[in-house]
Amino acid sequence: MIPQQNKIAENLLVVIPVFNHAATVAEVARRCLLQHPDVLVVDDGSTEDIAAALQGLDVKITRHDRNRGKGHAILTAARYASQHNKTHILTIDADGQHYPEQIPDFLKASAEQPGAVIIGVRDFQDSSAPLSSRFGRAFGNFWVKIQTGCKVHDIQSGYRVYPVAVLNSLRYMFHTYAFEDEVVVRACWAGVSVREIPVKVFYAAREDRVSHFHKFRENVRLTILNTCLTIRCIVPWLHLRMHYENGQFHTIRNPLHILKTQLAEDNTPLKLGLAGALGVVMGALPLIACHTIATLYAAACLRLNKIVAIATGHICIPPFVPALCIEVGYFLRFGRFLTLKDASSLKDATFLDLGSMGLQRIAEWFLGSLIVGPVLALITGAIIFFLSCNIRNSITWITRTKTQ
Repeated sequence: MIPQQNKIAENLLVVIPVFNHAATVAEVARRCLLQHPDVLVVDDGSTEDIAAALQGLDVKITRHDRNRGKGHAILTAARYASQHNKTHILTIDADGQHYPEQIPDFLKASAEQPGAVIIGVRDFQDSSAPLSSRFGRAFGNFWVKIQTGCKVHDIQSGYRVYPVAVLNSLRYMFHTYAFEDEVVVRACWAGVSVREIPVKVFYAAREDRVSHFHKFRENVRLTILNTCLTIRCIVPWLHLRMHYENGQFHTIRNPLHILKTQLAEDNTPLKLGLAGALGVVMGALPLIACHTIATLYAAACLRLNKIVAIATGHICIPPFVPALCIEVGYFLRFGRFLTLKDASSLKDATFLDLGSMGLQRIAEWFLGSLIVGPVLALITGAIIFFLSCNIRNSITWITRTKTQ
């Protein structure tokens, strides 16, 4: 091992959360011990005798008095790791779907980026992964992109390395299956890097699989979680920030310092201006009933500030901007503007006529938005850019004054 990789290995704890996988956990633990000497099994209130299944293996075991959820098991392991001066934990599922022989790959990746969460992206190409797992992964990945702007390819993989400080510093809504989705979203909000490495996956035959995933209950929780996280990502309240330097995480909670950090890192005046321009462009389009979700997705794809984009999109709420777009679109089609005289012809129109005219107005709205949107976006973006420059200069001046 290279020195940094050896250092990570010394400070890493392999964690196997388990709930009623007595038939497979011993083999998983045995293979983990061949790769790393420090293995902790967290028995999350199993009704099976997990300790007996692990008898003869040099692993540590801690147990919950009742089933509390995988998230609780991981956080229990994080607290245990802190108490034993470990800086990282590697989680691996107890059902045997992961290959412990790939632990060195995680050690290498973590040595290269010790401040990052490392996720093992499961290879579904040559596996018998159930359709529900494939769909769940794609669906979860989509929402992470919306909520954070980060592209994650396997949000539901349980094969990961976490910096212990990250787990212990964040706050969570759920401590069950949804925890693994939530912790990545909150880590991204805090400025923690997320890195991915490819991993192999093994799925036993359908009749041999032991799954504790309750489809209805867990999908309801995931729906609630994604709803809350999506709302939270557009609420204009700064997220806690974590900065990794010299082998340690520094947590920033002071709003002024957080704002300064964000402006210094990624929310530059230019990017804030572009976010504002994007919000206006999206707001001007006739995306009836889906402006917010479309703006969130566009901002996430372009790694722009979602709060600013959503806020500036409100400039285009009816009736003024849509009416202006329709007028411009009508002019492009017919060489003249709509007048009150045109509106008076509606009194004799049939239901089908009204439907046809409605579709025409939407088409004109779209045409007009291609001109009105960019013009308003340029003006809005320029205003936000100059205001952001002034705010950043003021923050810098205040900070210097306080330090003198």
